[in-house]
Amino acid sequence: MPAIDGPATFTTVDILAIAAHRDDVEQTCGGTLLVQQALGSRTGIVDLTQGEAGTRGSAAERAAEAADAGRILRASHREALDLPDGNIQNTYENRLKLAAALRRLRPRVVILPYWQGRHPDHYTAATLGYEACFIAGLSRLELPLELNAAGLAPHRPYKILYASLYADVRPTFVVDITEHIETRLQSLLAYRSQYGNQTSGSGLFVPEDDIRERMYATARHYGLLAGVRYAEPFVQKEVALTVDLMMLPVQSI
Repeated sequence: MPAIDGPATFTTVDILAIAAHRDDVEQTCGGTLLVQQALGSRTGIVDLTQGEAGTRGSAAERAAEAADAGRILRASHREALDLPDGNIQNTYENRLKLAAALRRLRPRVVILPYWQGRHPDHYTAATLGYEACFIAGLSRLELPLELNAAGLAPHRPYKILYASLYADVRPTFVVDITEHIETRLQSLLAYRSQYGNQTSGSGLFVPEDDIRERMYATARHYGLLAGVRYAEPFVQKEVALTVDLMMLPVQSI
């Protein structure tokens, strides 16, 4: 079986979501991973940190929760790197760590956090992720032996997308997650240490009773932008291309 938040393996994936913290993917693009898995794509998740600095829960608790959430999302692979929680830095060493994972997993599509936000780990992860995607494709890039024991070949993802659900920006496109909205919620609720009712961090975390309402309301907002019930938003930096104006989706008036 592929690793779910376990040791690194040589499973390959089609779509890889990279996030700063365990539970970030579930909040921003979990529904999209479910959609793609249902379409036959192999999906994976790389969490950059292990959660040791979080207000709630230990790294061990969050590892177990992330494994459960990964199974709910039907991800083929999940792992966590060892970047310091609360202090992700875009250093060459960290880019090499992520580049090694990219060469091993070989995704065609990478989903990153949006490049602006409240939490420094999130927006730093966006830049770190992009630059790791770039250097992973350099043929003369030499990875340290401990990261490259199997002689990983260069690999550069074809498409980089940014999950923009919490960013105040107009999305490039949204993904219809209507059929998977309840499963998306269950993946988030797998993080009992983060979203279960408790006094610790009560001013920072959404009360458990409000999670469903907030998640559904946000997904409904983005769904309305494209004429579907529930959706997740994304931004891409490059211009989109179409070859048939008759096939453009979303009604204008």
